[in-house]
This record gives sequence, C-alpha cells and structure tokens, in this order.
Amino acid sequence: MANSLTAQYYFPPKTGSTWETTDPLELGWCQDSIDALNTYLKNKDSKAFIILKDGKIVLEEYYNNFGPDSAWYWASAGKTMMTFLIGRAQEQGLLNINDSVSKHLGTGWTNMTPSQEGDITIWHQLTMTTGIDFTQPDCTDPSCIKYRDEPGTFWYYYNPPYTLLRDVLESATSKSVNNYMFTEVSLKTGISGTWIKTGTNNVLFSKPRSMARFGSLMLNNGQWDGHSILGETKYLNDAVNTSQSLNKSYGYLWWLNGKESFRYPATTKQFTGSIVEKAPADMYAGIGKNGQYVAVIPSENMVVVRMGDNPDEDLVPTAFANEMFERITNLSCTNSTTAIPKSHWKAYPNPIESSGILSIEFNQGGIFQLYSITGELLFEKAIQLGLNSLEIQNLQAGIYLTRINGMVKKLIIQ
Repeated sequence: MANSLTAQYYFPPKTGSTWETTDPLELGWCQDSIDALNTYLKNKDSKAFIILKDGKIVLEEYYNNFGPDSAWYWASAGKTMMTFLIGRAQEQGLLNINDSVSKHLGTGWTNMTPSQEGDITIWHQLTMTTGIDFTQPDCTDPSCIKYRDEPGTFWYYYNPPYTLLRDVLESATSKSVNNYMFTEVSLKTGISGTWIKTGTNNVLFSKPRSMARFGSLMLNNGQWDGHSILGETKYLNDAVNTSQSLNKSYGYLWWLNGKESFRYPATTKQFTGSIVEKAPADMYAGIGKNGQYVAVIPSENMVVVRMGDNPDEDLVPTAFANEMFERITNLSCTNSTTAIPKSHWKAYPNPIESSGILSIEFNQGGIFQLYSITGELLFEKAIQLGLNSLEIQNLQAGIYLTRINGMVKKLIIQ
C-alpha cells in the first residue's frame, strides 16, 4: 500500500479546471521520448492519457476528437470504485464484507439451495471466488446463478458476482449507487461519474481527470487533502494486496503487479510472472475492457490513466500495457531510448472452421499454445519468424485461448 503522502502531495480543487502541473523536462524526461509515447498512444486508438507525479499533472494528452470534458467508460476498471464504496459502507457500519450476500439480497437470488446460497459472502464477490457457475456470462437472473464449487475454493473472473455488488450496496445503504458515490466521494474529492446499466452490466462513466483523482485518492490511502474519505486502512491494504491463494495477482477487484503468478479473465490457466512485466512491481491497477487503466505506482508517487478503444487484438491487452509502461520508463533521458521491439502477432482466419489451417504471423520466434476456455493446454508448437501455418483438427466448436510469449488472444472455432 502507499505511504502516507498527504503532507507533500498536491490535491486539485474539488471544482473547476485548476490543476497544478510539473514540466516533464524538470523530471529529466526527453521530449523525443514524450513525442514517441504520444504517437504510440494515438496510433493505439487512445482517447485520453494522464500521468500524475506527486499529484501534479506531468503529461495530459487527448486524441482522436476526445477532450478533457468528454466522458468515457471505465469498463472493469470501475470495479475498483465499487471496492471503495463497499469499504466506505463497511466503515459506516452498513455492511460487513463477511456478511452473507443473502443478508442484503434476501433468499432466492440464486438457483441454489438455501445453504449453498447463504455460504456466499461479499468477500467472495470482491475476490472472484464465489464458486458460481460461469457458463452464462453476464446473466444475473436467479436462474443463471448456479452452484459450481464451494465458495473460496475456485477463482474465476466473472461479471455477475461483481454486478450484484451494486444491489448489495444499494440494499445496505438505502441509496442508489450514484447517490451514494456522490455524497461519500464526489462532494469530498471532485471525482465525478455516473453508473449506467448497459445490458446486465454495471458500468461507470467519467471524465479522464476524475479517474486520475481516484488514483490519487488510492495512492493516499483513502485520504484527500487532509480529510478521510475512507479511513479503514486494513480494508484498503487488503484491497491492493493478494486476497487469496488462487490468483496471487488479484486483490479486491484490483489487479496486482509483481507477483509470482497470475490468471487472466476467461480462463482458469495460471501463468508465471508479473501480469505487466514492464511496469513497476508495486503497481496495482484497475483494468477494463479495451485497455482502460487507472494504475497506481506508490514507489514513484505516480498515477497513470489511459482511456480509449481497443489497442490490439489481445484478449487482455497485456502487450499494449507492456509497451506503454516500457515507454513510460524510457521517458527519462538517463534511460535507454532505443526503439522498443515490437512483439505483436496475428492469427487468422478468426473464426476458423473446425478443420482448417490457422495462419500465424509473428516477428519473433516463440512457442504457440492453444488452451481450452477452462485453461487445459491442448497443444503447443514452436513457431518461427514470419508466416506459420498450423492445422486445426478434431476440436469442437467454441471459444479457445491462444498464447505466444505471454500474449493471449481469443480464437473462435466454428
């Protein structure tokens, strides 16, 4: 967790557009590297990019007809704000994360027995360990919420348990999530935003600077300019540290860097190493679909925000995150400013017929791996620089995961 930075940390006014800045050249950052980073981000369909250092804006860029007053979705990065709101409700004594979900939603919110249903707690929702069956993505109807495993024994990144946290919060506080966020966070920090139900999902929309403000709030342990917004330090510490042994790179809806292993969304396969190898090991981040990032780096007193469209074809844009953070590291004129090697790859056609030839283009050598959606390794093969052809056969129609050198893409077989 971050150190207590409040005394020397800058907090912008809660209203208006005033925000102190730091000249990047004063930090020893090279203009050529800054320009290269901006070009990279623009070419990767970014819309907004902000770096805060000690709370002050060092870089703030907008691309592709987007501006500082434009709102964008956080996608799953918004899960981290829900974590904060749940912590605030606990601090007020309105709920406890060890409560059974049934205490707040009543009985019958699942298609389980009352005993199975009652064993699921808010903590299980925060840690993605509810044990709920994940074969019906996004569905929150009771008929879809079925038993798979004992709570706490299985980790799977799955939206419905998180989505139902909104109902838990609103039941416990007797307020809508928008009203509760406004009174407990927005009025005190200037963090604006609106929760909107898109289909069955619960999505937070805000302006980029509000995401940056939230990063500052987390970096300062729930304190804002000398005022406590969330004073439960144990809860906040637990939120940004390993919450369970099944996925060491996951806290309370926060992704954690620098751990020995991690699991991606949509798979039970465990991978070794850090989730973003080129980012500082102490970084923790809210990460959302299409590369929405609010990243907090305590060792650097830094917050990094990126909003935009999908930067690449990866299931989880880790290649993009690695290149982005490597370029951030190389902003310093004392670091290497040599070109960052590209390691992207393409696989096509996608979808592919159950018996067909999969073409793979890669500008390096590596090992191609194909996994089932549950993480079972089906086969692997060495591939070479350039165009490779792999025969696909004897596989049932469905969704699969492909991986080369840590980069994962989804493959659909018809």
